[in-house]
Amino acid sequence: MSYLLAFAGFAALIILHEAGHFVAAKAVGMRVERFALFFPPLIAKWRPKNSETEYGIGAIPLGGYVKITGMNPEEVIAPEIAHRAYYRQPVWKRIVVIAAGPVVNIVLAFLILWVLFASRPMQHAQPVVERVVKDSPAQGVLQPGDRLLSVDGQRGYAAGLTPEQGEARVDALREQVARHSCAGAQRPNCAASTPVKVVVLRDGERRTLEVTPRYSGRDKRLLIGFQWATRGVDVGAGEAAQLSVTGMWNVTTTTVDRIVKIFYDSEAREEVSGVVGSVEVTRQTLEIDTVRAVSILALISLSLGIINLFPFLPLDGGHIFWALAEKVRGRAISFRVMERASLVGFMLVLFLFYVGLSNDIGRLSSGEGFGVR
Repeated sequence: MSYLLAFAGFAALIILHEAGHFVAAKAVGMRVERFALFFPPLIAKWRPKNSETEYGIGAIPLGGYVKITGMNPEEVIAPEIAHRAYYRQPVWKRIVVIAAGPVVNIVLAFLILWVLFASRPMQHAQPVVERVVKDSPAQGVLQPGDRLLSVDGQRGYAAGLTPEQGEARVDALREQVARHSCAGAQRPNCAASTPVKVVVLRDGERRTLEVTPRYSGRDKRLLIGFQWATRGVDVGAGEAAQLSVTGMWNVTTTTVDRIVKIFYDSEAREEVSGVVGSVEVTRQTLEIDTVRAVSILALISLSLGIINLFPFLPLDGGHIFWALAEKVRGRAISFRVMERASLVGFMLVLFLFYVGLSNDIGRLSSGEGFGVR
């Protein structure tokens, strides 16, 4: 069932993206020939009575498309419908239609995050042990309920901390553990050369403990192996909107930064995930926490919107770029020029797809997984 739900969620993002193009095209008077979920060959298609639009489902589940009459300026079009062709429309109409898809994804991401923030307390990590990870260095040393007073002298728990202050202390404790290192090169599961000195409050008694962290290849840092407790804080609609925008901005800047870095940074390339990884992360998260899975879908929707706005054909941003270039130039740009320029965008999309799919296959075949659990 989790596979089906994850696939349905990803398909819904595609449908809504293409529906944005579809509705906008209809609204400005363009002629839509086909609305398809997934890529050809079509395995099912139908045309409602008295409709000019054919609807279909493709065999390759990697996207979808809306076919608008006249997307190719050299296309031969019947005179009676020529006035509704894409390239016969003013630049502003073309931009509205193309931008509608990514905008739907971005707005959808905002709405999902806003509802989640407004309807549920915002959780802040606290310097208290919630759960000890099985077979981790912390097993047999730390216990659920332990309050971490300090880590290597770095202050942790104290009475009267607000949830926000507690989370700040947690960040400091994490960084303190990460300062330790393995002897020699860092490698998965290597033990730190020196133990971490942890002072905890357990059953009203202070205890000084030592635990040797291990390096996590997945998290790229040394970990002790436990889950932090959290405290919830209710937020209003206004603050929920602010948190949603801030979170989306952080995701946007990170996405752009990583895409730029994949061309020269091997570590950045290893962090890229593709369609397979996105669906698998959503599926695994559904088995643990439905709300978290919905938030992941929101971030995937946001990423789809951002990536589609990159100014390269065949991405939506490429169509917007050339429409604006035409407006600035004052006359139409040769389709041959756009075709040659689209090779850059096509190679970029192909490269991203290859890197993402290769990483996904590698994680699945090696048993590394996607770090959900």
